[in-house]
Amino acid sequence: MHEVKTKAYLLKVIKTFPQTNLEIKELPELPTALLVLVRGQNPRRNIGYRCDMDALPVNETNDLSFKSATQGIMHACGHDIHMTVGLGILNYYSEHQPQDNMIFFFQPAEESESGGKVAYDLGAFTNDFRVDEFYGLHDNPLLKAGVIGCRKGTLFAGTTEVNIKIQGKSGHAAYPHLANDAIVIAANFIEQVQTIISRNIDPVKCGVITFGKLQAGVIRNVIAGEAEIEGTIRGLTQEMIEFIRQRILEVASGLEKSFNCQITVEYNQGGYYPVENDPRLTERFITYMKNNTKVEFEETDPKMTGEDFGYLINKIPGTMFWLGVESKGSLHSADFLPKESAIKMGIDAVIGFLNYRMNLEEN
Repeated sequence: MHEVKTKAYLLKVIKTFPQTNLEIKELPELPTALLVLVRGQNPRRNIGYRCDMDALPVNETNDLSFKSATQGIMHACGHDIHMTVGLGILNYYSEHQPQDNMIFFFQPAEESESGGKVAYDLGAFTNDFRVDEFYGLHDNPLLKAGVIGCRKGTLFAGTTEVNIKIQGKSGHAAYPHLANDAIVIAANFIEQVQTIISRNIDPVKCGVITFGKLQAGVIRNVIAGEAEIEGTIRGLTQEMIEFIRQRILEVASGLEKSFNCQITVEYNQGGYYPVENDPRLTERFITYMKNNTKVEFEETDPKMTGEDFGYLINKIPGTMFWLGVESKGSLHSADFLPKESAIKMGIDAVIGFLNYRMNLEEN
């Protein structure tokens, strides 16, 4: 939600485009968001295209003339590539009026604050800015520059933050029978929860539970009376996520009885639903990319990374796809460096698909 300079730069660039068929919309309640409507010649539908804007608290280590100029912040997930491709597509349609209306959504806060969900819940995609189908890309450092990757079904997992607070009773290390050790309870909780994946879920389906933080105790000879655990749940379907959440509650309930303690479990999913591509739209997208001799297409496996585009296409039919950028550094790393040659290739592939889509009679 801090993309003030980024939004200002986007506006500056967009205002250099022909404005005849453009309408810019801002959201007072989400001030760093930006929407642009391109009015079509003979619109039968409104096609949405989304690109995220935010950066990460990472200090770039690449030695480049164009490295991040802000200490401790860089586009380590390639959102600068996403915006640049989006600007290229928007520029084309500002000069070549499309058949259908197009809504470009430059979205803040993908990385942690569910900017897509916030915009949707504020009614951003209503009236003239209604979106009938949504498209968006994510760059992929493991694919060769310019490759388009996609799959039917789930592209990215949904994610849910889970916070657990265990309330036992502190006491002297020499008198454990007079206390209720929150560390022992936490150890039992973590061990039992890990069996949810191995013993409650079909092995051919995917789910992940990771606890990355455990905090308890103050000194070696005092039994801890409280413990806090923080983690994440990931699943390829919303049904899977909800199943895991329910099983964690059941484990907590059982441990409350066996240890005579209190365990509070809190979940926060926000907009990070699974990115489940719409079957009909995705079939059409993949068919076009496979048949386009100028595009190198690759069918990809699902990934356990999260993306709040999942919320938008849970509400509006849509498709997310990969754009290969061939970086030696991984996503979210300080040496992430996408190949710039991917930008033009991505723009051309998406424009080609959108023109094809707009010439189809069917919805």
